[in-house]
Amino acid sequence: MAATVINGLDELRSRVGEELGVSDWYEITQEGVDAFAESTKDFQWIHVDPERAKDTPFGGTIAHGLYTLSLGPMFSYDMFTIEGIAFGLNYGYNKVRFPAPLPTGSKVRMRATLSQVDEIPGGAQFTITQTFEREGGDKPVCVAESVSRVYAG
Repeated sequence: MAATVINGLDELRSRVGEELGVSDWYEITQEGVDAFAESTKDFQWIHVDPERAKDTPFGGTIAHGLYTLSLGPMFSYDMFTIEGIAFGLNYGYNKVRFPAPLPTGSKVRMRATLSQVDEIPGGAQFTITQTFEREGGDKPVCVAESVSRVYAG
């Protein structure tokens, strides 16, 4: 998959409403979930205890919602890049929802849509709607409005 290249702030503004890309599928492993649990100290059993989780409606462990969300930068870097700027940074999130679970052993991908661009001193603030989809799932596992800032070069 070739990444979408956005050349400068004017082109960024002109792409509002466009889907910037769809990532490749990424497998959610128990090892990855366990590593996330270790780094965040979130050891809730539905994520890290496969034996106990077998008895839930999910039939096994599920990824932390925040683990799913944390995959956004990896997917974004593969999908699009903004050139002709000095630098960019993560500004936060307007809204994050986890409409469906993401079972360990399943695959997830992300769609990125440029939802909004606002002027800020020296650059632009933009919002990407990140929609995380589970392979074979009927609704998203995460939908987030990621807000970033880029500054002119």
